[in-house]
Amino acid sequence: MLIPFPGMDPYLENPLHWRGVHHEIISGCAASLNARLPEGYFARIDARVYIVEPPQSLFPHVSVLRRVESAQGTSGAVATLIPSTSPIVVTAFPEEISESFIEIRRAGDDGALVTVIEVLSPANKDSGGAGTQSYRDKQRSLLHSDVNLLEIDLLRTGLHSVAAPRDLLPVSPKWDYVTCLHRPRNRWRFECFVTSIRQPIPPVCVPLAHSDEDVRVDLQAVVAQCYDFGRYADQLDYAIPPYPPLSQEDEDWADALLREKGLRA
Repeated sequence: MLIPFPGMDPYLENPLHWRGVHHEIISGCAASLNARLPEGYFARIDARVYIVEPPQSLFPHVSVLRRVESAQGTSGAVATLIPSTSPIVVTAFPEEISESFIEIRRAGDDGALVTVIEVLSPANKDSGGAGTQSYRDKQRSLLHSDVNLLEIDLLRTGLHSVAAPRDLLPVSPKWDYVTCLHRPRNRWRFECFVTSIRQPIPPVCVPLAHSDEDVRVDLQAVVAQCYDFGRYADQLDYAIPPYPPLSQEDEDWADALLREKGLRA
């Protein structure tokens, strides 16, 4: 089944699905780049790892729960309903988070880093979270280096976390998603594309070294491939509103679209 939305599918933003979605988008972008990069470059996937302590995790996880049973038994033919005096003990373990990203490097012995591509996750947009701090530290380091940084934010909610200041981006027309490109040749200039849930996702231009042309990646095709390869048509319930929720105006639009496509009764 083809992705039913013209651009990003808001149902994919649910944290229940996002880890898989993020993996598919990163893998799809890396594959697309390696099919298009000129000789002398390659794209590879790497990851940063950090620890999140409860209750910071934004992703569904499993914890260990048990009830400590009272040593006293009951007797008699009639059971009496009384409040339990046994506590419910919950063990919430710290969680190791691994976030993948793409590096474009020069081939050869030096393997010099040229470009980094980040696809933001909910943990990178969580106020005060360890994932946000980890992302900000890396972002700051790259902005003061000789490496290109391309940031892709396909999440409607959370902190504005791409490098370009939010108040410098347009207010109207309304937009939901943003890509932000920073080239080291001009430290205070950012190339941004914004789009709404009702529009296709614009392609991104991935810069290389100064003397080489940018490589174009069809981000909409990558998201559509992610939807297909991950079999999200079998996982998503279009009968209910997405989470995070849409504005009422966008929910009405999405409702009409999904009914037209036979995905809602």
